[in-house]
Amino acid sequence: MSVVVSEPIAGSDKKSLCLAWLGAWESSADAAYCRDLQGRLLAANVSFARKFGLSTTEMPDSLVSDFLHSEDIASLHAATTELTRPPHRAVAEHRWLTPQGVRWFGWEETALLDDAGAIVAIRAIGRDITRQRLAEEQFYRLSRAVEQSPVSIVITDPDGRAQYVNSKYIEVSGHTLEDILDREIEVLRDGHPDAASFDSLWATVRAGGEWRGELPTTRPDGSTVWESVKVSCLRSPSGEITNYLCLREDVSERKKLEHELRQAQKMESLGTLAGGIAHDFNNLLAIINGYAEFCQMGPQEPAVLQKSLREIHRAAMRASGLVRQILTFSRKNEVHFAPVDLNQLARDLVHLLSETFPRTVSLQLELLDRLPPLLADQNQVQQIVLNLCVNARDAMPTGGMITLSTRTVGGASLRKLGADPARNYACLTVTDTGCGMSPEVRQRIFEPFFTTKPVNQGTGLGLAVVYGIVVAHHGFIDVESKVGVGSSFHVYLPLAPTTAAIADVATNSEFPGGTESLLIVDDEESLRSLLAASLSQKGYHALTAASGIEAIELISDTTRPLDAVLLDLNMPGATGLDVMKIIRLCRPKLPVIVISGHLTVAVRTEFERLGQSQFVEKPYKLDELGRSLRQLLDRK
Repeated sequence: MSVVVSEPIAGSDKKSLCLAWLGAWESSADAAYCRDLQGRLLAANVSFARKFGLSTTEMPDSLVSDFLHSEDIASLHAATTELTRPPHRAVAEHRWLTPQGVRWFGWEETALLDDAGAIVAIRAIGRDITRQRLAEEQFYRLSRAVEQSPVSIVITDPDGRAQYVNSKYIEVSGHTLEDILDREIEVLRDGHPDAASFDSLWATVRAGGEWRGELPTTRPDGSTVWESVKVSCLRSPSGEITNYLCLREDVSERKKLEHELRQAQKMESLGTLAGGIAHDFNNLLAIINGYAEFCQMGPQEPAVLQKSLREIHRAAMRASGLVRQILTFSRKNEVHFAPVDLNQLARDLVHLLSETFPRTVSLQLELLDRLPPLLADQNQVQQIVLNLCVNARDAMPTGGMITLSTRTVGGASLRKLGADPARNYACLTVTDTGCGMSPEVRQRIFEPFFTTKPVNQGTGLGLAVVYGIVVAHHGFIDVESKVGVGSSFHVYLPLAPTTAAIADVATNSEFPGGTESLLIVDDEESLRSLLAASLSQKGYHALTAASGIEAIELISDTTRPLDAVLLDLNMPGATGLDVMKIIRLCRPKLPVIVISGHLTVAVRTEFERLGQSQFVEKPYKLDELGRSLRQLLDRK
């Protein structure tokens, strides 16, 4: 309220009365002062004087504006104007210039009036609010940074219920906080492929750890983006977990570039294998041609003919395996995690590389017996082994020894690399006796396009790709190297959850027959005739079509009985996919086996949309194809 004075007051008396009015505040920790309407100090208490390093007797007659920040003088004048109107009180915050620097003060100001209602002086009581203002400004900056962050930010309670989402999260997911609360959406579950993945997140964060991973998220427009996701704990001052913080960053472009980088480097590596592949194929063709000519030379004993046919068949199977390995390595397949026999993979690649590398380079294997299978993508693990071997070869221009060894390691012994102590890892070590690396080179070897090789003798992508694949498999890589001695690359990859041995492919050469009517569609006459003869011998009624157009004509005639179709993919005129669409229109329940030597992910997806699930890759074994056919017909 305003303070009323009973009679007019002279200047000197005004100062005395101001001191009397401040009497109650003389020893207060809060600053207090009186000023006239012109902004001149009339009196001040001890606390106010100390803030400015002066005594109470030195301050009167000074201008208040001398102590104010220049930008706040206008605010002081505005407050004075407000005090001239009832109720003659005002609240203001100003920056004051003190010996300690600029400080914020919050003031409660009251006009002192005489009996006539004229303002005699203005009394101000205030306190230093600098810490509060800095905290508010910091909070404002942080809130703007969080709300405008290019990363999606989610804060949940300890049960995973959302309490805050920023604008970026709303943009990517299409869910507002109100929508999430109303529909009880589990925001931390977004993108997890199964319950096991989500349970792993909870186990990690509830134990106080930080969970990291890359997950696909579906946007409101139906498109899918890949996000790097981190979930960590927010704690109270006592250390109790009060919330969870989830950060989701769009890494779709990076994933795309990584995929293209791996594919480019993979084709470069395939070129390295070309010489060995050509050598192997020439040997196999020599075996097949030689034994075939021998059988045609004249009458032979049945036992000799059987032996020759077995050798031809064995060589053909080796060629089939080689082709399958090349196609697997070169295709742009989706990453598929499954049990992988690392020992067998190493043996196969060493066999190829031994024919490709210079004779001055020797390769040897030191493999752990009964090594448990990895949980990995076979195609990408092949790249790891190949790239490390090529890197080792290049480190030995005058020759040397490359040793591939395998063993198992407990995660507890790999803590320094960040391994999960509860998991076991397979360790693949590639050691060379080459030139070694200096510490400076060692620090940069995993950088893309970094290379110590001469121009046009390497892209510098090999080890960068290895590192990317290892990280994507939740594995680790460690390098030991000494100049003039050689290098050892230790790659640690998680073992499959089960240690069961990888099942061998059935070798039974017999397959059951039947009496059903089949349509064999293939533009390769020899394959068509082979399948027709083999299946007819088993009792089937085989009909053939040499093109997609011919197949469509036969299928469209619904009076013709058909129980199944063996359908080649790549044909002139009409492709296997075109034929499949006609089958689904004319005979929607007709079983089909799609046969192809090169089935891309996109084409396979198109077939699956048409309800097709049976696929056989070329080159195939007749017994495998026969069993697949019989199973398909029996299910019908």
